[in-house]
Order: sequence, then C-alpha cells, then structure tokens
Amino acid sequence: MRTDAKISMARRLRKQMTKPEICLWGGLKSQHKTGPVFRRQHAIGPYVLDFYCVKAKLAVEVDCEVHSRDEQRRKDEVRDAYFTGLGIETYRIIARDLLMSPDETIAGVIEFTLARMECLKVPLPSFAPQMPPSP
Repeated sequence: MRTDAKISMARRLRKQMTKPEICLWGGLKSQHKTGPVFRRQHAIGPYVLDFYCVKAKLAVEVDCEVHSRDEQRRKDEVRDAYFTGLGIETYRIIARDLLMSPDETIAGVIEFTLARMECLKVPLPSFAPQMPPSP
C-alpha cells in the first residue's frame, strides 16, 4: 500500500534525481512508444523504486558506491526480498558503469526488460506502422 508520505517522497526524489538516474531515465523514456514503459521514483509499499516497469514487474535500481557497503547491502537484500514476494524482480545497475557506457547500459536494461516481459508472456504495445504516402 502506498502512503501519502511515500508518494510525497517519490515526488521529491523525481526532482532530485542523480546524474546516472537522469541519464537512464532519458534512455528509458525514449523507448516508451515502441518498447517497455517505465515509471520513475515509483512508490510501492514502504519503498520508492528508482524505475519500475509495471508490465514486466521489474524494478531497476541505480546503485552508487554506498550500496557496496555491508550494512546497505543487507538493507538491499531485505528490500529485494520484499519485492520478490510481490513477484517483482530487481535489476541493479552500478551508477559508475552507467556513466561510463550509457548507451550499452540502457540497451542492456531494455533487453533485460523485454526478456522479462517475454518470460511473463506480456505482449508489447502494438502500434500501427506508418505507411509512406502513395506516389
């Protein structure tokens, strides 16, 4: 259940996105018409996800250096287990990798999401192809 406090936090986080999150969001947003649709800073239960694809039931988290520390790693494991219980898979990206090779990382996220959607047998949105004008 989403609370008003979590929704407010999600709104605030949308305005305070990190550089790696902004980079990933730009790439994901550009795919909305032909590929998976993501929400950014999406509140679910007691947490706010960096990015979430409803159809793929996939959370994408951009992890900075602090996530490599033992205490944060344990918190992430609890968080991931919570989402696993809801049928949501978590895909973690190291922020530094995203900044070093954004195109490859974004392509990997989209590829992983499409594979997850296929695994869940979720159809992609269908769009009528644009036909060139007749001569």
